[in-house]
Amino acid sequence: MHNDTKAATSSPPDRTASARSPQRSRITNGSGLLPTVDARSAWARLFRDLCDALVDHLGGADRMSEPERMTVRRAAALEAELVHLEAGFAEARAEGRAPDAANLDLYSRITNTQRRVLESLGMNRRPRDVTPTLTDYLRERAE
Repeated sequence: MHNDTKAATSSPPDRTASARSPQRSRITNGSGLLPTVDARSAWARLFRDLCDALVDHLGGADRMSEPERMTVRRAAALEAELVHLEAGFAEARAEGRAPDAANLDLYSRITNTQRRVLESLGMNRRPRDVTPTLTDYLRERAE
């Protein structure tokens, strides 16, 4: 289901490049999350939250390159799938069953892929410099 409401399609903040071409897709201009997917679904909300957390980890959208934005989406999608596989493992154990071997294998492969994707982004948080400049500080004190 396609939903055009702003609340349901929020994604990382606007990008400067969107001003260059009015014909950009909703995904690349930052106004859409996923094509043809209801952004209110549990998976889409988790995906959006994970994207936002990774963008924060990298110091904010204004400090990221386009390849980093793309890699953030990949890492978030992999994490969303891992979370759902983990839920399936927990449900199986709660019912007294062993997790499905194929799903355990898939989980292992996705985890390894995700690790490689995250390594390309960097595991260390990029802090944002929030220290005001001397001019800003003096202006605030004067006000």
